[in-house]
Amino acid sequence: MKKFKLKSVALALVLCTGALSLHAQNDGIPVDKLSRMRGLGGDATQFDQQSKLQYNQMLAEAHKKDAVATDTNPQLIRLRAIAKRIIPFTTRWNPDAAKWDWQVNLLNSPTVNAFCMPGGRIAFYNGILTKLNLTDDEVAMVMGHEIAHALREHAREQAGKNNVASLFGRIAGAAGAAYFGVDPRVGDALGNGAAKMASLSFSRSDESEADMVGMDLAARAGFDPRAGIALWQKMGAVNKNQPLPFLSTHPSGNQRIEDMNKNMNLVLPVFARAKGLDANNLPPYRSIALPKS
Repeated sequence: MKKFKLKSVALALVLCTGALSLHAQNDGIPVDKLSRMRGLGGDATQFDQQSKLQYNQMLAEAHKKDAVATDTNPQLIRLRAIAKRIIPFTTRWNPDAAKWDWQVNLLNSPTVNAFCMPGGRIAFYNGILTKLNLTDDEVAMVMGHEIAHALREHAREQAGKNNVASLFGRIAGAAGAAYFGVDPRVGDALGNGAAKMASLSFSRSDESEADMVGMDLAARAGFDPRAGIALWQKMGAVNKNQPLPFLSTHPSGNQRIEDMNKNMNLVLPVFARAKGLDANNLPPYRSIALPKS
């Protein structure tokens, strides 16, 4: 009888653990299917090889200028530690990420930027860390956002969208020239303009998705998603002369903050669980002020 009870308890624990694991996968930002437009952007393997080549060429050029941080650089050590916490959760958004050759490098440049190329090749510019005085949580938000672009295959998707937009743009231009009896070159210019605007719109959509996926990744890794709000407040303070949102490939800082706040209720419980905290009694997020200019 005792043996049966132990087996019953063990079975209950397994079922409970499985339910908790399923809940952990289903909470947070909902996972959408990858865009079918990726297929119009070229072969995935070839795209990855091109990305690898470009990344290695970039590093080679940076090495020539002694602009690549060494493995003992404290900021690079910090970046790699943050990446190590985030990467285990990437397969939720793209199962192929388990096979990627993840890399993290730091470039000694005042540029306020970071990126993650297809295949998990990450690079940060030193300027984004120093000029924005980023906390680890804020670095995780930047890194999560950039990783999200790679996970959702936005580069290949964008290539596919551009191909379609250019095709329809040329068709629209030719049709307009024929209908209105204008110079075909004018029609081509109008078509190219329409294609360009469509591409800008797609890019803003990708940026918004990357914000949400990045928040989710950071929260699962135990980084406070509220850091995204502080990050874009800092970005806005540093970059006051940003282009109008309608003509930019990036949503405005205010729009990003609004979207993050709308979805914060989805990721805060994930963060709280990762830290072993009560989601209803989280301490306020504390950022670090921008350095004095």
